[in-house]
Amino acid sequence: MRVYLPATIAMLRDLEANGEFRARSGTGFALTPALREAYASGSDEELEYAALLDAARASLRLIAAEEKAEPRRAVVSVDVDDATLRPDLDAAVVRLAGPVPKSQIAAIHVDAAEAEEAVAAAAAVIDAADLGDEDAEFTLGDAEDHELAWYAPQELPFLLELL
Repeated sequence: MRVYLPATIAMLRDLEANGEFRARSGTGFALTPALREAYASGSDEELEYAALLDAARASLRLIAAEEKAEPRRAVVSVDVDDATLRPDLDAAVVRLAGPVPKSQIAAIHVDAAEAEEAVAAAAAVIDAADLGDEDAEFTLGDAEDHELAWYAPQELPFLLELL
């Protein structure tokens, strides 16, 4: 199963140093049966993208919680066999039992530099958006208008060097 794990730049640095990725609380997002039911239509590709966007939004929460976080959303795409479905939390939520070795990473998605201002603003209001604040939700939309760049796992050292 392809799982999208929210991350921060600091977490990507840990991945590079340790050779494995530790998802916060083991939480990830995937194309689950509950996600498929939540959409009236949509191809697998579209639903996978929805799960990726959920992980990108969760990355904003991690950025908000991390002291001196670099304002770029990050998502690590992994292929695992042991994800536990958690529809009680949300339609796309899954939990992983432990860290994911670098060999199971399919791709890394990170915001480009031009997204930093919008991401910083969104991270500052993510809690307000969760509570229904329309202005905060609009600010999140500004960050989400930026597409995440795709990197192969072997490009991680070069990506981190450029940041």
